[in-house]
Amino acid sequence: PYMAFLNISMKHGHKRCGGFLIQKDFVLTAAHCDLGKIVVYLGAHNVTKRERSQQRLAVRRKIPHPKYNNKTWENDLMLLKLKCKAKLTKAVQLVPLPEDGEEVMPRDICNIAGWGNTRARGFSLPSTLQEVNLKVLEADRCTRYPHFVPNSMLCVGDPREVEKSSFQGDSGGPLVCDGTAQGIVSFGKDDGSPPRVFTRVSAYVPWIKKTMRKL
Repeated sequence: PYMAFLNISMKHGHKRCGGFLIQKDFVLTAAHCDLGKIVVYLGAHNVTKRERSQQRLAVRRKIPHPKYNNKTWENDLMLLKLKCKAKLTKAVQLVPLPEDGEEVMPRDICNIAGWGNTRARGFSLPSTLQEVNLKVLEADRCTRYPHFVPNSMLCVGDPREVEKSSFQGDSGGPLVCDGTAQGIVSFGKDDGSPPRVFTRVSAYVPWIKKTMRKL
């Protein structure tokens, strides 16, 4: 119920990202989803249908992290200030943020959801929300990514479970551990194989809270 579907209008067509509702008028997502005009859909299950549970909200302001680096993917998070407050319903709920600096332990099993590509070879965008449980790994399991920064990133997804992964279009969606949004889908190998890298939300809680207070 905290999932947000982001429809991004670009010059040539549309892109999709995930996001999640952290206050009635704020959605958290990835900074690399800042590709055009964003419309947020809350309470969606099937994004091709106009479900009664859906709320369509315009974005008043996009606030990418000021130190986001699009070459190394560092600080890959962005706040979206919504024009109107979401109405909380059975289908639209907030997800709590972690405490500042809270740790996620290796081997923790967390959940991700999204409307991203479900096929490594070829392209298949599902219209309904897909969910998968993923394991958090030790930081040294992500050494294949030269820009991996353990303090601000999480290494997620057992390489032996190739079919379980976050993939294109899931960008910006939350990694939820014990009911708390601990990660944001950030980057990984082009073929979608795990492990993949998530932005570590607990490293940014002070920035998130300060930014929301100012707006």
